[in-house]
Amino acid sequence: MSDQIKHECGVALVRLLKPLDYYHKKYGTALYGVNKLRLLMQKMRNRGQDGAGMATIKLDPKPGTRYISRKRSTANDYLDDLFRGVYKHFNDLPKGKLDDPAWLKENLPFTGELLLGHLRYGTHGVNTIETCHPFLRQNNWISRNLVVAGNFNLTNVDELFDELIGFGQYPKEISDTVTVLEKIGHFLDDEVQRLFSWFKPDGHSIEEINQLIFDNLDIQRLLKRASKKFDGGYMMAGMIGHGDAFVMRDPVGIRPGFYYADEEVAVVASERPAIQTAFNVHHSKIKELQPGHALVIKHFGEVSEVPFIAPQPRKACSFERIYFSRGTDRDIYLERKKLGEQLAKPVLKAVNNNFNDTVFSFVPNTAESAFFGLVEGLEKNLNIIKQKKILAVGPDIKPKKLNKILAEKARVEKIVVKDAKLRTFIADGASRADLVSHIYDVTYGIVNNEKDTLVLLDDSIVRGTTLRDSILKITSTLRPKKIVVVSSAPQIRYPDCYGIDMSMLGEFVAFQAMVALLKDRKKTHMLQETYERCIASESKAMKKIKNEVKPLYDLFTQQEISAKIAKIITPKGIKPKIHVIYQSIENLHEACPGHTGDWYFSGDYPTPGGMRVINRSFINYMEGRNERAY
Repeated sequence: MSDQIKHECGVALVRLLKPLDYYHKKYGTALYGVNKLRLLMQKMRNRGQDGAGMATIKLDPKPGTRYISRKRSTANDYLDDLFRGVYKHFNDLPKGKLDDPAWLKENLPFTGELLLGHLRYGTHGVNTIETCHPFLRQNNWISRNLVVAGNFNLTNVDELFDELIGFGQYPKEISDTVTVLEKIGHFLDDEVQRLFSWFKPDGHSIEEINQLIFDNLDIQRLLKRASKKFDGGYMMAGMIGHGDAFVMRDPVGIRPGFYYADEEVAVVASERPAIQTAFNVHHSKIKELQPGHALVIKHFGEVSEVPFIAPQPRKACSFERIYFSRGTDRDIYLERKKLGEQLAKPVLKAVNNNFNDTVFSFVPNTAESAFFGLVEGLEKNLNIIKQKKILAVGPDIKPKKLNKILAEKARVEKIVVKDAKLRTFIADGASRADLVSHIYDVTYGIVNNEKDTLVLLDDSIVRGTTLRDSILKITSTLRPKKIVVVSSAPQIRYPDCYGIDMSMLGEFVAFQAMVALLKDRKKTHMLQETYERCIASESKAMKKIKNEVKPLYDLFTQQEISAKIAKIITPKGIKPKIHVIYQSIENLHEACPGHTGDWYFSGDYPTPGGMRVINRSFINYMEGRNERAY
């Protein structure tokens, strides 16, 4: 992706289903769980940039001993720093103690059977150690201790916060993470108290009641009560002090989650390949956590997938397939290739089927898989062209002529190269702009001056600023006749409020193009009319709110908006003409049939909160407020 956008957080949970000495005997280490958690997180490090954290819980601890351990890091090398801090407790141990699982569990941190890891990619706000997951809600009752980490954004934090106030709580801040922690924590307290009140009249001792609470705590019921008013996309994981654990996924499946369980472990991760690699299991043995369901792991080892909220029509995030998730997943890799292949015909139309005078390349590095698909599509079309040429000559075609036709191929080259990140260390605007324009470099001597068309595939275009200020500026120095910019994703027209940091309408180049077209056609009065409808929607019930911005886009065709985008991203003073091609939403659904969540492209939000966010985003735009709408 040429424009940087915020990513998605990553979650990993490991539950060891055997005693520590089992793993020591079989795998040679009592740190099997920590090692596997580290590998899971390492294989999902694409889902973290701001920091990482982990927590562990020991089963059946003695009263008065520490059974929850947590470590977080926001260092530049956050993942290495995190685990350096964990392993330092073990590095200097004599072999006798390192080979004694019972001693390790009794005396050292991070030796629990329940482990939770998190990779943070913050969507807004500051990046401090306090913002890193996992979050702890502590209590002297072991069954009321709660550890939470997740990949989520909720659109109605204010409403949930007010509900907490109504419960009599005083949350320390207004954020979705703290709100979720306290909301689940409130109902955890309530469920524990309910069980205590139920068993106490039977004459049990407090110790016996504690054990009965551990065994009978209904996690499914707890999550049903806690999540009733959640609006957003989420995959949340939690651990309770006595050893119960859960991972819950939103009812339309916006955020991803996968799990694997056998007789030794139960493991959950945000991406399937991480589990495949860490545990060396075939992808067919890894299950997707179903929307509206939770994976519940009881302290005695029972693993079950249960519904906690009514599932809605599936709207899994398509951006996971286009960009966020690693392309090492077989299905994602093939889907990205399909997205590229689908673009072959519109690209060839744009270059008049001229293979001889066209160079095909891509913007590194996440567009590479889609580019492979584009090349396959080009080759298929070229084979049809070759066949027609051969048939046109007839059965008497000479070997030399035949070989010449067969030798025709697409000119596939690596033209754009991304340099290491440039740090300017100066505040001079002109100097900074000049250096930023050279974040990318190019391969010289391949494009024929004023003759060749250069086709560049990107996996998405959000703001278009990097294209304008860097990529197109520097590729224009190669002196192509024309540059065709191709996006394997459709036009990003609307904000996302379920995880991605794309919340301000005015930054989207597609929105800028739509506004420019309104100005061209003297229809800017419609902006004010839309603003007034958005203001009016604020007083409506959530379920009656609709997307008031969508009718503005409906005034123009996709091609008209693409043409205007081409003008917006064209750097001043360059000679090549810029042409822009976008993927269609219909082709996106064909390529990614299991991930039809497309609200950032279509404006069709899967939750009522999304509709409110788009209208508030437009209000912010019209009022000149550069802030988040949720």
